[in-house]
Amino acid sequence: MDRRQFTAGTIAAFAGLFHGTNGLDAFGQSGVAKLEADKSNMRLAALPNCRPPVNQRAFVSTAVEDVIVEVKRKIGNPQLASLFENCYPNTLDTTVQFSERNGKPDTFVITGDIPAMWLRDSTAQVLPYVYLAPKDRRLQTLFKGLIHRQAGCILLDPYANAFYATSRTGTFSTDLTEMRPGVHERKWEVDSLCYPIRLAYQYWRATGDSEPLDETWHQAARRIVATFREQQRLKNDGPYRFQRLTTMFYDNSPNRGLGNPTRKIGLLHSAFRPSDDACLFPFLIPSNMFAEVSLRQLQQISLTVFRDRDLAADAGGLADELHVAIEKYAIVSHASYGRIYAYEIDGFGNSLLMDDANAPSLLSLPYFGCCEIEDATYQHTRAFILSDDNPYFFRGVAEGIGGPHVGPGKIWPLSIIMRALTSREPSEISHCLRMLIDTNAGTGFMHESFDANNPGDYTRPWFAWCNSLFGDLVVRLAASHSEVLEKA
Repeated sequence: MDRRQFTAGTIAAFAGLFHGTNGLDAFGQSGVAKLEADKSNMRLAALPNCRPPVNQRAFVSTAVEDVIVEVKRKIGNPQLASLFENCYPNTLDTTVQFSERNGKPDTFVITGDIPAMWLRDSTAQVLPYVYLAPKDRRLQTLFKGLIHRQAGCILLDPYANAFYATSRTGTFSTDLTEMRPGVHERKWEVDSLCYPIRLAYQYWRATGDSEPLDETWHQAARRIVATFREQQRLKNDGPYRFQRLTTMFYDNSPNRGLGNPTRKIGLLHSAFRPSDDACLFPFLIPSNMFAEVSLRQLQQISLTVFRDRDLAADAGGLADELHVAIEKYAIVSHASYGRIYAYEIDGFGNSLLMDDANAPSLLSLPYFGCCEIEDATYQHTRAFILSDDNPYFFRGVAEGIGGPHVGPGKIWPLSIIMRALTSREPSEISHCLRMLIDTNAGTGFMHESFDANNPGDYTRPWFAWCNSLFGDLVVRLAASHSEVLEKA
């Protein structure tokens, strides 16, 4: 099933607080005061504890449970404490399928309400726990199993973005592309091959354990670089094509599945964005910048773990090519903001100026190590994407970035969380926390998106990536800005 099919109905009691075109118009001055009073009362009300009983949790980590207790002590707002306790362990509580396969740990991680594993989502869902792996052997085993599983997925099909736990036939079997048993969806997204490198690299750096970086992972790493080389398309169009029999524009790739035309400038072609929506221009800049970082991490692994100088040279050389092309072609001049990163380009001089909530995004560049927060071009870009000049930045009872995936007027909590993760200003971080607390619709969880004027109108009630990232934000704030948590 397509992600767009998963929506939640209105939570009437909460949604009633927010109506009209901007969340306030229908009230008048006395109504505004009542709205603020109602919201204030709701902030003091406890949110439900939504965790399953211990014996029904999919995976239990004592280290994670200890962190929940420790961090909750630093949180002044009971609703924020409840949100953190529900969200931080949500991936472990509900989405992990752990077993052994061929004598090795095997971990399959669904996204939540879709019973398939995305390479991107599964990595993002578990990385908030990676710093705890040295303290918890069972958690280490979970990471090893996911690293093994992802390597197998890449070797099955490096162009697929999502997989099943078994060799069942994909839901999208009518897609005009090469569908293989075990593949859920075959949308080529550059970031899908970056995230497994990120997972393996961060696990290796956190634990010093190279055991899961075995010969299978080594083969998968070679396949990643080879696929990236194919998608530079310097010699030919490469093997990938994708079309879908659908009325949804963003579910299809134009020009008989090749995407829109490009001038070959060394960047990687991405058919789809991290949102699983089709690119307008095939050079997706956040994903190319993420690929540069990932290739440099792979270069380190290749030299240190595999002693493979050829792979290291290829990965490092490709990273250098991406860096040069990004600096030359991806930065454009904006009349109001100066030099900013385009979201997508085609190499002919055309560019798309916007941002999408799904990460990697332009907003998230420092989070992925693509640049420093203080970088001037990033700050100019940030000012643009957090303004009304970004066509997918929306304001209502909250403000944030959305995207074409669910359409205009829908804010993704992912963007609010990422805004806080890429800010050094306590006031801005507090503002983001306040919005996240006020827009959970009384459910105790984050969601995929919510209506800017009615948080009770949301999509995907069970979206583990966003829950995990929110928990990660709170854990980081407990270490770096504890005063923000105390006053939230």
